[in-house]
Amino acid sequence: MSQTITLGEVPKNSGLFVKAALGAVPIPGMSNRPSKLPDRVVRLEGFKVDPDHLAAYCHATGQRFGDALPLTYPFVLSFPLAMQLVVARDFPFVAVGAVHAENVIERTREISVAEPLDFQTHIENLREHPKGLLVDAITEVSVGRELVWRQVTTFLHQQRTSLSGGPKPEPKPDEVPPPPLRTLRVDQKMINRYAAASGDHNPIHTSALGAKAFGFPKPIAHGMWSAANILANLEGRIPEKTTYAVKFGKPILLPATVNVYANKVAGGWDLALKNPKKGYPHLTATLR
Repeated sequence: MSQTITLGEVPKNSGLFVKAALGAVPIPGMSNRPSKLPDRVVRLEGFKVDPDHLAAYCHATGQRFGDALPLTYPFVLSFPLAMQLVVARDFPFVAVGAVHAENVIERTREISVAEPLDFQTHIENLREHPKGLLVDAITEVSVGRELVWRQVTTFLHQQRTSLSGGPKPEPKPDEVPPPPLRTLRVDQKMINRYAAASGDHNPIHTSALGAKAFGFPKPIAHGMWSAANILANLEGRIPEKTTYAVKFGKPILLPATVNVYANKVAGGWDLALKNPKKGYPHLTATLR
């Protein structure tokens, strides 16, 4: 039977990051993590959006501030609920070092700022990958009995698995990318603004020393900042009922200039952020 954790407010990311760091410290007698996911659900009911917080998020991502929530905004509200589950000691891997690999958002209609929101998050589908372990954090947002927003956030924890050590695919050669819709300059000030609005102050995004500690030569942009910012190119053209699927590629090392692509296709849009010199993707996405 599932254990349900009912919260009265959104957990503070600062406290969750402390738990994540402590979770990486070995405890005598607890050298091995369990191989199965705990059967646990986190709920938060009757949440009211703070218009000032929403305005700060829109300013940080370049999206329009209005009466309806941007498509990606519930991510920053629900991320602490997923983290609450991942930082638990009985989770199969430690949260430190896990990366956001993919994200899929399904929205049935626009959500008004004034509507009270009920959140429910659980984690499922633990599976092996050549680079480590993957899990999906599933979040559903409802207004009353109506499901209005659903998200699958896929995390990758890099470690050896039974799939490790196999033949690696041939790396794709660099290629000159096609002319972009526009170019975007991304700097530390922009990312610090998003960190403040989202509450995600992970040092890989905000600190040169913190980034180097995790193997990055420079701080990197948040993946979901990229996923939100590129939607600013489609203001007024995103349908109420839509599915937004994002895959994250090589990180954006700060500061950087990236090529922005937004191509109209049958049923929606194909989106991408690419390196302007070598053409490799930082993000690819579909909006349908």
